[in-house]
Amino acid sequence: MPRFEATVDIDRPVAEVFAFLADGENDRKFSPRVQDITKSPAGPTAVGTVFRSTVKDAGMTTRREFRISELAAPTRIRWNELSSNLVTAREGGYDLEPLSDGRTRVRIFNDLEGHGVGKLLVGFAAGAARKDAPAFGQRIKAAVEAA
Repeated sequence: MPRFEATVDIDRPVAEVFAFLADGENDRKFSPRVQDITKSPAGPTAVGTVFRSTVKDAGMTTRREFRISELAAPTRIRWNELSSNLVTAREGGYDLEPLSDGRTRVRIFNDLEGHGVGKLLVGFAAGAARKDAPAFGQRIKAAVEAA
């Protein structure tokens, strides 16, 4: 299964980074793909929370739905994509590691899966995501540190 991942060190304590990333509505602050995002149900993010977004990839606008499948504060967040697009994230997540100097190391990953003709496209999508992964990590770092 094609995977992309990035690792970045953020100049904030692990609890702050976890709180920022667990609120998926913050995705629009670091992902230029996200045009709109909402959370259901309202309130704190928990296992079962669904984030619905409109994203633009490669000139195409699609709707996405992600469900939080695991939330282990302050070190682990997992999600699964529920939407039926050509390429989806079967599983994705953040692993957070507190560093001795008060910073946090974050690893993000997505395991991509193709559906229908998307099986032919998933390799290209993963390649593009891998190419952008270092910049994506830096956008996450900048957004968290600015919050």
